[in-house]
Order: sequence, then structure tokens, then C-alpha cells
Amino acid sequence: MRDEATERPDSRTVLVRMRAALPSLRPSERRVAQAILDSPADSALLSMADLAERCGTSPTSVVRFCRRIGYAHYRDLRIDVAREATREKLAHAELPAVSGDIDRDDTLDEIVSKVALNETLSISDTMNALDRTALARAVRLVAGARRVDGFGVGASSFVSLDLQHKLVRIGRTALNWRDPHAARTAAATLDDTCVAIAISHSGTTIDTVEFVTIARQAGASTVAITNHGRSPLGEVADVVLTTAARETRFRSGALGSRIAQLMVVDCLFTGVAQTSYDASMAALRNTYAAVHYRTVDET
Repeated sequence: MRDEATERPDSRTVLVRMRAALPSLRPSERRVAQAILDSPADSALLSMADLAERCGTSPTSVVRFCRRIGYAHYRDLRIDVAREATREKLAHAELPAVSGDIDRDDTLDEIVSKVALNETLSISDTMNALDRTALARAVRLVAGARRVDGFGVGASSFVSLDLQHKLVRIGRTALNWRDPHAARTAAATLDDTCVAIAISHSGTTIDTVEFVTIARQAGASTVAITNHGRSPLGEVADVVLTTAARETRFRSGALGSRIAQLMVVDCLFTGVAQTSYDASMAALRNTYAAVHYRTVDET
């Protein structure tokens, strides 16, 4: 396995990778990550010792954190954090100047601004973090599949349903399973001509991981859409498409995660449709016509 710190990662994804890594970090490392995420520009000015002191930890923990997210040297992390903080400030200058968290006393105007900011940033971060090579592989697998089965729990199930509807509209055989037992049963019937797609923000939902595991054992190719590539779901899937949602205290409301997942689904669907462009466009016209009344002028 390649040493994560031997190759300097893309500076544009440094904050995205920190957010994605949070669940898997040790408590001391998590405090370092959270301090940087809470104030990237200020943190980039701190020496290693000062950052460690601010986080109530040791310089050794800061070094260990750097390596966990792909940096061999703290100075490289500082440079990339500073660059990304400046880039975000310029790129998002037109967005509302509000904090991301929704507070008890917020007005409706503030809620609207914060939700819009959260979802806009989730899409922007996902665009930067999405692995194009992995996406291309997923497109090839789905485009060549005899059947595509999708599964998600809670809000992720609606994203899976959206993908199914889109694929059916271009003539693909696609199924979406809402019941975990039905999903596992279906997964066991798949073979090497099929693709199973599982969606989970955390990547730790037991039913979702089991669905992919069973599908893979049956011979199907598997695709995971998750915010955490190193999660149990990411470990068992053949292809991982990573979102970069920015969640707030209302995480259970699946605000940013759902929007980021839908963006990835749209990219996947569009890529699949493009592989048979003429046939897909004809199918879209036919399915549109099937559910819309014709006016007198059109008859």
C-alpha cells in the first residue's frame, strides 16, 4: 500500500479531506482538524507548537495528523490551508456572509442564507473532490450492466430512487430497494453482468454495507457513494465516488449530504446517457411524451 505522505495531495481538497477524515481520527488528531476547519486562515499562521498548544495536544499529534491526511511536512499543510482559505474567500465572495451552523435564535432570512451557503459549498467541494477516474469507471460499469440495483437508508434512499428513475428514463433496467431484507435478497441474485450501487453519507450504515458485501460476493460490480472513502462501505466497494458535504448541527436533516449525493448521481447518470447519446435522447423524448398531454396544436 502506498504511503499516504509520499505524494503531496491536491491543495484544493485539503479542507475537504480533513472533513472526510474526522470520523476516523484519534481524539487528539480530531481536535487539530477541527481547529483548522473552524478557522483555516488563522490556523495557517500558527507554528506547529502553537497549533498543538491551541488544541491541547502535542506536536507529535500534529505530525501524526499531517500524515493521516497525506502530508509529510507540517509546512506543506500550512501552505495548502492558506491557499485554500484564500481561494474559498475569493470564490465565495458573493455568498451570504454567515456562519454555517443554524442557531436557536436565527431568523428565517438567516436560515435561508445558511442553508443556501451550506448546499452551495457542498456542491463546490464535491466538484473538487470527485475522482474523475473513479467516476469514469462507474460510468463504464453502469453503461455496460444488464441490471443496476440501488440501495440507501433514510435520506440516501431517496437519492437512490432518483438514480433509478433517471436510468429507467433512458431505457436502462434499474431497481431501487427500500426494504433492507429485500435489498439483501436481491443482491444475492446478482451476477457479473450486474452493478450494485449503495449510497450512505457516513459509509457505516450496516444494512448498506451488507448490501454491497452480498452483491460483491454474488459477482456483481459495486459502486459506493459516500462522504467517507475510508469507511466500511468504501472498503468493500469496487468503485468509490466521494462527496464532500458540509454538515451542520442539523446533520440528521441530511441537508448538505443529500445535495452532494444528488450531484454525484447526476454526473453518473449524465455520463451513462452520453455513452449512447442518440438512443438516450430519443428515450428521454419518448418518456417525456408518455406522461404529458398533447395540446390541440400538437395533435
